[in-house]
Amino acid sequence: MRAGSLERYSRHLLMPEVGLAGQRRLAAASVLCLGAGGLGSPVALYLAAAGVGRLGLIDDDVVERSNLQRQVLFGESSLGIPKARAAAKRLRDLNPEVEVEAIEGVFDRSNALELVGRYDLVVDGTDNFPTRYLANDACILSEKAYVYGSIFRFDGQVSVFGHRAASGERGPCYRCIYPVPPPPGTVPSCAEGGVLGVLPGLVGVLQAQQALLLLLGVGRPLVGRLLLVDALETRVRELRIERDPQCSACGDTPAIHELGDYERFCGIEARPDRDPGFLEDYGIGARELARMLGAGSGARPVRVLDVRERQEVQAGLFPGARHVPFSELAGRLHELDTAEVLVVVCRVAARGAAAVQLMLDHGFRNVRFLDGGLTRWQREIDPEFPLY
Repeated sequence: MRAGSLERYSRHLLMPEVGLAGQRRLAAASVLCLGAGGLGSPVALYLAAAGVGRLGLIDDDVVERSNLQRQVLFGESSLGIPKARAAAKRLRDLNPEVEVEAIEGVFDRSNALELVGRYDLVVDGTDNFPTRYLANDACILSEKAYVYGSIFRFDGQVSVFGHRAASGERGPCYRCIYPVPPPPGTVPSCAEGGVLGVLPGLVGVLQAQQALLLLLGVGRPLVGRLLLVDALETRVRELRIERDPQCSACGDTPAIHELGDYERFCGIEARPDRDPGFLEDYGIGARELARMLGAGSGARPVRVLDVRERQEVQAGLFPGARHVPFSELAGRLHELDTAEVLVVVCRVAARGAAAVQLMLDHGFRNVRFLDGGLTRWQREIDPEFPLY
């Protein structure tokens, strides 16, 4: 180890649990980080700073200003740049001794086993159920540990799944506690429900800590334990979890021997905004909506229905729109006129399409939704439209 490295890692070298042997172990280790966003930012920063020799970062998104409230890898100079590329640049500056592989793409069943197989363990910083089940199954099939984390508003979760001890005993996996996903649309994403900016830092640092314990082979990682972080009440609780002998992934007679169609498993394909026929019949683009709203007096009037929740419209409704939050829509359909031409707008297309499906099921016929959501309206029609 070079003199500069001795200085860089001096605080590790002083610790008997790490020392020179442990630091060399970290330098020889590799971690695959799924996502370079809210959770991926602290995970990648602290693993790079700790001297983990090789980091893989896979993300298919670009940096947006709304990311900067919590994704501390990035700054204003990163806007519009692919996250994996911007993150790699920051990490190489933080620690040039770490090899960073930036993968600008999607982690899916076409590459999951190959990617997982190239690293010692996986840390998940994603925010959707298909990827969590995919990561879990790929790690089980590859005999790799899976460091799980999730966040929403003030609540976070952390655990280690699929870890096999030196004795051969395996801890529980993600499917042991979540054998089936929740119904599609019942759990909003951070983009829909929000997240306290520091929460990804709290949970991501815990994920990085778990990864370091596993790589060093010290301490007591969260195997068989689910840590619940409540940032509103400033409380941390722990739940004991057991491996399910009947688990389809890690049970005594597992049924999963290859990766499957995780979007179908999680019901994503059943979402109306994913159905090409539904899109063709009921989806309209931002420019078409602008044209409809600007049509002359001879045209049939259009009523816009804004179904964002109350906390989402504090900066203002869509101009001229009626506001009925999606969470209240089923109980307030009687307030709407089935004879009107209604165009549903929401921040994201999925919720708008779900609102249209609900209305169709209750006898509405002249209903459409804004395909691409209000983010598309802001991008194509009105850059000053207040949206968060």
